[in-house]
Amino acid sequence: MLSKCFSLHLHPHLSSTSLITKNSRPYLSLTTKLNATHIQKQVHPFLSARRYSRLTPMASSQSSRNDPKVDQFEPDPTLTNDDLKPTTPAERTCSGWEMASLWIGLAVGVPSYYLAGSLVDLGMAWWQGIATVVAANIILLVPLILTGHPGTRYGISFPVLARSSFGIRGAHIPTLLRALVGCGWYGIETWIGGEAIFILLPQFIKENSSCSQFLPWLGTSPLEFACFIVFWVAQLAIVWKGMDGIRELEKFSAPILIILTSCLLIWAYVKAGGFGYMLSISSRLSSSEFWALFFPSLTANISFWATLALNIPDFTRYAKSQTDQIIGHAGLPIFMGAFTFVGLAVTLSTKVIFGHVISSPIQLLERIGGLTTMILAIFGISLATITTNIAANVVAPANALVNLSPSKFTFRRGALLTALLGIAFQPWRLLQSSESFVYTWLVGYSALLGPIGGIVLADYYLIRKTDLSVNDLYSLSPYGAYYYSGGYNLAAMAALIAGILPVIPGFLQNVGVVSTIPETFVVIYNNAWFFSFFLAGFLYWSVSVLTGKRKKSLPRDPLLPGET
Repeated sequence: MLSKCFSLHLHPHLSSTSLITKNSRPYLSLTTKLNATHIQKQVHPFLSARRYSRLTPMASSQSSRNDPKVDQFEPDPTLTNDDLKPTTPAERTCSGWEMASLWIGLAVGVPSYYLAGSLVDLGMAWWQGIATVVAANIILLVPLILTGHPGTRYGISFPVLARSSFGIRGAHIPTLLRALVGCGWYGIETWIGGEAIFILLPQFIKENSSCSQFLPWLGTSPLEFACFIVFWVAQLAIVWKGMDGIRELEKFSAPILIILTSCLLIWAYVKAGGFGYMLSISSRLSSSEFWALFFPSLTANISFWATLALNIPDFTRYAKSQTDQIIGHAGLPIFMGAFTFVGLAVTLSTKVIFGHVISSPIQLLERIGGLTTMILAIFGISLATITTNIAANVVAPANALVNLSPSKFTFRRGALLTALLGIAFQPWRLLQSSESFVYTWLVGYSALLGPIGGIVLADYYLIRKTDLSVNDLYSLSPYGAYYYSGGYNLAAMAALIAGILPVIPGFLQNVGVVSTIPETFVVIYNNAWFFSFFLAGFLYWSVSVLTGKRKKSLPRDPLLPGET
């Protein structure tokens, strides 16, 4: 099956009777019958046409039989396992609708419900809040589709793609930074699911239990923390099924989530007698105050999915074609705009229905009451939280850990460690206020992800012109294209540091470590993703060109998947 995806040639060092040893075990055994001699020879599956064509003169000579430049181009067992190898044509079955279903499952969640409402809380008009969310997601479409391209073309995951720009060993740095953010988000989403369990518990349990008392050192009550752990454990059952289970969950959950969301919107419209109250809300900000809020809010909303935009090859590697991955992603601004509208409309309708605003959908469902509502609430919130949490916050950290040590980590083990780290983040503290959620968490981590995205895209499109040697991505040979200096690309490391450093003063001010900083650093922090993305990308491209690392464009492999 891999023969349909990679162009394979005969390995010059294997005789007709030789066997592939355990240390050089291929993912696929392939036998080729030569018409002239009818001699069968074993084929090395990772030796692509491009690489082999460059080595053919060496291989044809007797002296080359002991040449390390030929022998060392084999998949290193420390760089690959079943979770990291390129997907086969048979595994690339994800259609445009399935990719769109992924985004529906991701968009319909409690954090998305809060997005526009948090901006209205900070003074924006209702339409300004929704427009900010939509604008951010339209901007994000560009790096999302561009980063998804190599995943579909070569069947590789984000950790493997990162080897091209950061080096075979240096790729651990960007993948672990992405994993760190994923662990934090996993904790946040799991806390939200646990909060749903707590709020929907019978009232007598919450009122008469000593475990309901708030503990300052814990930051919450023991009962709430116990509900968090219950939901944490429940998610592991789905995670344990791996990527196939996640894809099936997203596909079948999408229509259910659309129906439940529509029902909630219709209920709010009928009970409030329309959305007149929401439409009457105007901005409380002056022009200068609006723009001062708009840009950090835009950055925060880009950061919301900048995590997945970075590791989207983990999903697009299963897409049927480039067309399917583009069509699937194109719905993101629509889905996010629609669901944030639902969140804002329902939240503001509670002012008319109950006399005060109920911003939490979980608290709202508790207030509505009734057995049927409770059942639907638990089911709906759990489904929305799990679909978002597993796809967005488990896959990337798990793959990063697999990439770190393929012999020790599998996807399941990586997912388990991700879940444990999610507890250590203490997500209940991150969600204490809209300001801490938007300005500390969302904007803060964008400074880590922005420069990584800029470097990866500059390398793939500007330096390599979309041509990668799949063979070299799995090789520790010092002659490999991505070995650089001991496996680390120093240009990428320098660009990453340069992209992060200017944002640090603003972050330190937001967490209270320093009281005042120059206005320039405030502006940089408020636009952290934009600044770090373009700065790191430009510096990486400049240094690579100046040091002569621009790669000659390689011919298109005719057996790679099509571009349409």
